[in-house]
Amino acid sequence: MQPSVAHIKIKKINAGEQTEVEDELAVEEPLEIQLGWHQSTGYAQKNISVTMRTPGNDAELAAGFLFTEGIVQHIDQIQHILPQQNSVLVTLKPGEVPQLQQAERNFFTTSSCGVCGKTGIDAIKTAPVFTQPRPELVVPASLFYGLQHTLQQKQVVFETTGGLHAAGLFNVNGDCVLLREDVGRHNAVDKVIGAAMQPGLLPLHQYILLLSGRAGFELIQKAVMAGIPVIAAVGAPSSMAVQMAIEHDVTLIGFLRTDRFNVYSGGERINLDPQKIVIKAEPR
Repeated sequence: MQPSVAHIKIKKINAGEQTEVEDELAVEEPLEIQLGWHQSTGYAQKNISVTMRTPGNDAELAAGFLFTEGIVQHIDQIQHILPQQNSVLVTLKPGEVPQLQQAERNFFTTSSCGVCGKTGIDAIKTAPVFTQPRPELVVPASLFYGLQHTLQQKQVVFETTGGLHAAGLFNVNGDCVLLREDVGRHNAVDKVIGAAMQPGLLPLHQYILLLSGRAGFELIQKAVMAGIPVIAAVGAPSSMAVQMAIEHDVTLIGFLRTDRFNVYSGGERINLDPQKIVIKAEPR
């Protein structure tokens, strides 16, 4: 496995004095995501994307990316995932057909941009897979106050480099179920969703997604694709993120701190009674 941390020598200047020390940097390298599938004329393979990422959990990243971009709809479509150095090949089962109209644009995503390379406005939106009604979910406001601290405690690479974003998946009791780090905030979310796909947890109707930074449009879209009803971000949301959250009935929280936060949409899921958690079954 490629390292996620690089060690280099730097010069540190402090009050006019110079010292040479060893520093740790978050690694950023390209990952080529390839897709293979069987068709009537034989086996086909296509390069789908190149994304700048922190090495690690590459299989999860590839699965999550293909799902959140609408190219595959379920983990059961995938026969195997083969990670190699700076590339990963996802092969579909015989009879499974990828939604290649979603891949007809050239994907190149940097660590700061999750929609780079998409050639038109319509191309930045994908249709959600899960359209069934979600269970009614109401969680206490107090549950959110400890999420950021839990996320920070579990961010191993960020602790040493200070250079990574994190996405954490929490249950309604405030327990961190999954956490992934990456130089790209969109990659961190794809890794979490890819990890949740493998044991069949999707749709994530009873989970909360916590973002270590701001909440951009593309992160809300990925969460919507996975069926996540509540998103909390340490930073600010964008106007388009709020618009998408409202459109898809998602609770969006920003500026999360240990004792306060802002609610931008879906406030009916937040209860000020610290003891009250309500989960109702899906209507039949």
